[in-house]
Amino acid sequence: MEGTISDPPKTRIAVVTGGNKGIGLEVCRQLAVSAITVVLTARDETKGAAAVEKLREQGISDVIFHQLDVTDASSIDRLAGFLKTRFGRVDILYFRSEELKQELNDIDNLTEMRLDELLDTFLKDFEAGILEARGWPGELFVSYKVAKAAVNAYSRIMARRHPTLRINCAHPGYVKTDMTRNSGLLTPEEGASNVVKVALLPGGGPTGSFFGMGMVASFL
Repeated sequence: MEGTISDPPKTRIAVVTGGNKGIGLEVCRQLAVSAITVVLTARDETKGAAAVEKLREQGISDVIFHQLDVTDASSIDRLAGFLKTRFGRVDILYFRSEELKQELNDIDNLTEMRLDELLDTFLKDFEAGILEARGWPGELFVSYKVAKAAVNAYSRIMARRHPTLRINCAHPGYVKTDMTRNSGLLTPEEGASNVVKVALLPGGGPTGSFFGMGMVASFL
C-alpha cells in the first residue's frame, strides 16, 4: 500500500523505519511539520496506513506510507525502487535499529517463528558484514547483545504461552568473574543474590519480566 503526494516534492525527502508508533511516529510528525516530505515505513501495512491517517487528522499531509520489513531483502528492494522512481533521492534516513527494537519488544505480537527469522537474518547479515547497514547495533560485543535480547524475548514468549508458570529473565549485574576478567563491580555473592531474589518470587509474582540487580527493569 502506498500513499500519494499531489506534486513532486521540492523539499528534502526523509525515510523513517518503524514509523507507525512510538519514537518513529513522533520523528515522522516532527519532520513533516518542518516542511520535509516523509515516507513512513512499517512491516504491517494496516498499522502503517493507520499511522499516516492519524497524522493527517492532525493536519499533517506530506507523509506517505510504504511497507518495509528490514529483515526481508525483497522488501528493502521494493522500497528502494519506489524511492528511486518517485523521488530519485533520499536526503534523511531514520534507521532501522529502532524498528528492530520495537519488534523484539512487541511481546503481544512477537512469535517464536518470527524471532527465529530475525536471528537467522542477523547471522546472514553478520556473515555478509552488513550489520550496521541493516540496522543491527554496530557496537562491540554485538553478537552477545543480540543473543541476550533474543533470550529475553524468548522468555517473554514462553511466559505468555504458559501463564500458570513464573518465567522471568534475571541480570545479576556486572560481577567479578573470569568472564569479566574480574573487572566487575559486584562480588559473585552479590550477583547470585540478585538472581536468587527472582528465583524465590512468590507464586503470584510477576512473569514475563526482566529483572536487573533484583529489580524489574526495561527489556530494551
